[in-house]
Amino acid sequence: MLGLAAALAVPLAARGQGWPAKPVKIIVAYPPGGVADALARALAERLAPVLGQSVVVDNKAGASGIIGMDAVAKAAPDGLTFGFSAISPLVLSPHLGKVPFDPARDIAPVASVIASPVLLLSTQALAARDFKALLADAKAHPGAIRWATSGLASLGHIMLEQIKAAAGVDITHIPYKGGGQQVTDALSGQFEVLSTNAGPAITGHIQAGKLHPLAVGSPQRLQALSDVPTLAELDLPQANLASVFGLFAPAGVPQAVIERMNAEVNKLLQAPDLRRQILAADNLPTGGSAADFAAFIARESAANARIIAAARIKAE
Repeated sequence: MLGLAAALAVPLAARGQGWPAKPVKIIVAYPPGGVADALARALAERLAPVLGQSVVVDNKAGASGIIGMDAVAKAAPDGLTFGFSAISPLVLSPHLGKVPFDPARDIAPVASVIASPVLLLSTQALAARDFKALLADAKAHPGAIRWATSGLASLGHIMLEQIKAAAGVDITHIPYKGGGQQVTDALSGQFEVLSTNAGPAITGHIQAGKLHPLAVGSPQRLQALSDVPTLAELDLPQANLASVFGLFAPAGVPQAVIERMNAEVNKLLQAPDLRRQILAADNLPTGGSAADFAAFIARESAANARIIAAARIKAE
């Protein structure tokens, strides 16, 4: 392990075979074909030439990312296995039930890659067409407005609980098991409001007039929906949540490995072609140091623990 760390200190150009000595594997915690999978494959393709070895993607989906992250946690800390996942298996799932790894001790954050904004949308069942009108309706008719999310303790559910607490409103939570049926029912007006990750398909429904954007959980406004305010702009910074995806490694990987991979990912996030791909999917490139990413994850975990306890959210 010390030998690998020492080798990493040598500039790539000065080494004939490059680093690492064997192919690198990125475990993606989601099925093939989705936005996360496409981005992980784009990273793998671009990392291969700069690392001097092939980089392969291995999809291990299931249990909201827990299966994939468990595989990362149990991999050898030799710098040859990484994981690509949202941070939710580390900051949400452990507060709802037992997970087969210790998020703080078994996983090493490497690089934040994207923030996937969460849209708050109204359906044809709701007359309100802006966020303040939604809150006014919720105050006038406690419990009458139904808010659908992709599941209990999902990011959308956490967002809802933050809004309810801050605004003092009563809104009924409708948890789905995933986003597919949730969107289908939204299009037929089965409930008034939904929260879902931004993406080209959702933008298409908005452009067709089938869904109406009220707010977005995001570090900044989206290019495709530039007139839609963030929840921070609506004086609800605690509810301004986005799904953050990043690269992870098994704990115990040499710090030099983490720093080298972090540096390469940050360089790639500045490349115009990859930035275009990320922005075209209505996501936002993030980046930053591994230490900052780890600190962000720790803060999110602590905040979610408080919210879940206060709202008495239970796993299904």
